[in-house]
Amino acid sequence: MAYDEFLADRVRQLLKEKFVSFSEKKMMGGLCFMVGDKMCFGMHLDKKTNASLLMARVGLDAYEKALTKKYCSEMNFTGRSMKGYVFITENGIDLDDDLNYWIQLCLDFNPFAKSSKKK
Repeated sequence: MAYDEFLADRVRQLLKEKFVSFSEKKMMGGLCFMVGDKMCFGMHLDKKTNASLLMARVGLDAYEKALTKKYCSEMNFTGRSMKGYVFITENGIDLDDDLNYWIQLCLDFNPFAKSSKKK
């Protein structure tokens, strides 16, 4: 499980400042942040470049607009993009305002996100 610990600390601080209750779960090759028992966003290191990526669950309504943003691309682990999810590179989350934008977009979608089935 590879992810940028500094980015994880920044996200933890941001969520605490927003008074968001969350948990963390190692999955999808990195670290995911769960809000309301649903995957809200996460992070991992790109295997090819070793660059830190934010995995943002923005939902279908915000998906196309998100893809027009600089440093944002489709989330693709298996050769097929996951609609409603995007990757943001380090340059797109370097500034606190930019990180806050993406995290808030994920938090805004979270109440509408489907929860995965418990086994």
